[in-house]
Amino acid sequence: MLDIKLVRENPELVKDNIKKKFQDSKLPLVDEVIELDKKNRAVITEVEALRAKRTNLSKQIGALMGQGKKDEAEAIKKESQEIGQRIIELEAEQEKLGEEVRTRMMVIPNIIDPSVPVGKDDTENVEIERFGEPKVPDFEIPYHVDIMESFNGVDFDSARRVSGNGFYYLQGDIARLHSAVLTYARDFMIDRGFTYCLPPFMIRSQVVTGVMSFAEMEAMMYKIEGEDLFLIGTSEHSMIGKFIDQIIPEENLPYNLTSYSPCFRKEKGAHGLEERGVYRIHQFEKQEMIVVCKPEDSMKWYNQLWKNTVDLFRSLDVPVRTLECCSGDLADLKVKSCDVEAWSPRQKKYFEVGSCSTLGDAQARRLKIRVAGKDKKYFPHTLNNTVIASPRALIAVLENNLQADGSVLIPKVLQPYMGGKTVLTPVKK
Repeated sequence: MLDIKLVRENPELVKDNIKKKFQDSKLPLVDEVIELDKKNRAVITEVEALRAKRTNLSKQIGALMGQGKKDEAEAIKKESQEIGQRIIELEAEQEKLGEEVRTRMMVIPNIIDPSVPVGKDDTENVEIERFGEPKVPDFEIPYHVDIMESFNGVDFDSARRVSGNGFYYLQGDIARLHSAVLTYARDFMIDRGFTYCLPPFMIRSQVVTGVMSFAEMEAMMYKIEGEDLFLIGTSEHSMIGKFIDQIIPEENLPYNLTSYSPCFRKEKGAHGLEERGVYRIHQFEKQEMIVVCKPEDSMKWYNQLWKNTVDLFRSLDVPVRTLECCSGDLADLKVKSCDVEAWSPRQKKYFEVGSCSTLGDAQARRLKIRVAGKDKKYFPHTLNNTVIASPRALIAVLENNLQADGSVLIPKVLQPYMGGKTVLTPVKK
């Protein structure tokens, strides 16, 4: 959510930003906010004037009563009561106007960083850099589900009977490799100085609307029927929510945290073959990294966060690249974002395995997270990035380490988490 002062003083900047995000339907909101804010401030001014007048009348009443002028005092008391009633009416109007301003402000997108390329959607994202040499072996690589089934490692039929489409059972060596990837990612981040956390997997609506836009909420979140609780789509939601309504001592910054959680997403819509299987699913597990920092440190942390993910995948022998997300591909709260994509030798292209974002002070404003600085209180910046999400990361590990005989070499860094195993041998062809 933007600072109302910015909208008030720089409406054209806000409108230009909306245009860059190709959300022209939101342009009228800027003028509506300015007009409603003007009315609200006029009401506030009137309330303050009436309160001052009522205070003055109270002093007059006391003086008149002391002089025995009861009738004059009663007349002024009546006037004071009428002012009190008017204040009550104006306060109700002020609350209504404030809510109307807030409702509109919640859907006006955050100001994007000047470095963000302008584009309508993810097809216009810009490749930044490649890490590792993408290779295509001289043998055919099966669909990732077929690789898993060769190890008797996945069961969709049972999952459909139990939960429906979009769910799965992982088992045997594949389940163990999945857990190894996540545990390794946890230790990787701890070694980089991040504090490990296990957060709540359900959050209240106040937190949901604090960390994401209404459009994202509707597209992603599962609501717990009959309760003010939602299943998290990523642990970023509950980790940023951890600081709701808090005033943080400046000396405590930055908070650099890494959290594990299962994640739950609706994932509506039809998807092609490569996005089925265990790629785009309703339930998965993820290691996340979150930073709460001073505004001036935001970009330094942003660059450090995405590099962590690149380094992690390279340690798993997986080539990756980074993509700068264009303006139209940024969620409304994001200032700047880049995706990390892993190489798929089967598809002969990259696919998304992580996303790094800085959200400026948008989440902090919504959640009323403030920092007590030396001279003043201010809103911190928040950032998040995927360390690893599996079983999507599992696909990258399997494809990039598959051998011609169907076996899979276990990356060296994962071997301690696999009981010392160096290779997985298929149990069926």
